Parts: sequence; C-alpha cells; structure tokens
Amino acid sequence: GLTPSDRLLHAGAFNWTYTMGTGVIDPLVAGATSLIPVAGTRPDALPALIRDHHVTLFAAAPGVFRQMLRASVDLRATALRHGLSAGEKLAEPLRKAWQAATATPLHEAYGMSECSTFISGSAARPAPTGALGYPQEGRRITLLGKGDAGEIAIHRSDPGLMLGYLDAPLPLSGDWFATGDLARLGPDGAVFYDGRKDDMMNAGGFKVSPLEVEAVFRALPGVQDCAAVEHEVRPDVKVIALFYESDGDITAATLEQAGAAQLARYKMPRHFQRIPALPRSANGKIDRQALRSR
Repeated sequence: GLTPSDRLLHAGAFNWTYTMGTGVIDPLVAGATSLIPVAGTRPDALPALIRDHHVTLFAAAPGVFRQMLRASVDLRATALRHGLSAGEKLAEPLRKAWQAATATPLHEAYGMSECSTFISGSAARPAPTGALGYPQEGRRITLLGKGDAGEIAIHRSDPGLMLGYLDAPLPLSGDWFATGDLARLGPDGAVFYDGRKDDMMNAGGFKVSPLEVEAVFRALPGVQDCAAVEHEVRPDVKVIALFYESDGDITAATLEQAGAAQLARYKMPRHFQRIPALPRSANGKIDRQALRSR
C-alpha cells in the first residue's frame, strides 16, 4: 500500500537488506518520503518521531517493537496506518500489544539477505493469526518436504534471488534455493513458520520447535521475553532450557504449571533461568548459540 504521499520510518541499522530495501529503496521507487533515525536513536525515542514527523508507515524488527512498548506508548491519534515487522518471528502477544497502543495492524514479512522479503501479510491481504502471510506477487516458492510442510525454498528464476556468494556458486536443491527455515501451509495457502532447521530441539527423540515452547511462556504475566534452546547437561543427555526476561522472579512452580497446561511432557523445559537480557545479534535477533553455551 506504499504511495507517494506516505512517510516511511525504518528503525533498523543499515547493515541488512530489510533496512536498505524497505527503508530507503522502496520509498524512493514509489516517490514516497524515507525517514531515517540518527544512528544510536533509542527505541523509547521512536514514538515521538512517529508523532512529530507524521509517519504513516513504521518498520522495525520485533525486538525494537518490544522495547518501544515497554514504555507507555499511545500512538492512536497519529497519521500511522500500520507497522511492518521482519527479522525474526513476530510473537502474537507483541502484535496485540502494538494494536492496542496504536489502533493499527502490525503486518509481518519474511525473507533473507539472499532474496529480501518474499512472504508477507499486508493491508490488502492480512495474514491469519500466527501466519507469516502469503507469497508475494511474482514470487515462486515451495516447501521441500512431505505434503504441506517442509523447508521454505525459492525458485532459481526468482528476480529477487542473488546470483551467488563471493567465490561460491548459488547452493541449489534442484532448481530451488533452500532457506533453512521450516514452515507449513494453511488451507488457504498462508505460510506458518516453524523455525530454523538448526534451532530445532531434540527432546527424547522427538523434534520440538522452540517457537512452540516460547509462545506458551511469553503469554505468562510477568514474562517480557523468552527463548528455548536445547542444552547438553552431560555427555549425550540434552534437555530443553528456557531463558526468560522478567520484572521479578517467577517461581519454578508457576512456570512448570503454565507449561504443563499447554505442552506435552516431552516438550516441557527442564531448566528455567531468568537473565537480565537475552543475547542478541547486531540485527536484534536472539543469539541462540550464545544461550546454548551458557
């Protein structure tokens, strides 16, 4: 829905394609205005920028939205039409909190540096609850696997796909570029994200997505954010560990009760640990490798 009259503010750093593409190139192509925060602008300063500069579209990573909403944010009487989130999976409680604070929807986009975003929700076609969205017009994707579940892949003919890495050809599975991300299709073709192949946890021989575990505990009062990882407690013995941020200590009994009510026993974390802040990459993504090594 980007038009020449729009004023788009992107809160990301200029070290990835999401910021450069959505924040600069797309507005220039559409004849819209691109607003760029000064480097080092804190998330709690962004609501004032949105209000003062009559921003109509706001884009950021989920971590930025989360930090903004920790303060008392009220953007309901502004020019804002909607927000756009990409970089990692958008948690449903975060989407709802944004809608309450702005009275506007928060759409999600999925992609990677090799081909930018190619699956998303939009004002014209909002994604079903919990879904990433739909393949964008002109993009050809498939799920490499069985039936309606597998690894997201994009066809080698896609105009947005890179030609190759430096000194290395494009890695292909037949005619498809595999992303390393797992997903399944809904009945209407919406894409539901199940996490990175590398992040899947093995609990007693069963594959468990960290996203499924995290969704349960993010909904728990007092939990600001959390991340589940596979943790080796001793050689050849691995358990699911949950690291979480909160304003105060939450008893193990409270956490275990919340998990037991919604998770199968083999999906339950066996270790809970409160930490001041989840480790994140420069782009704001949770650094799961850092958590595994704690």
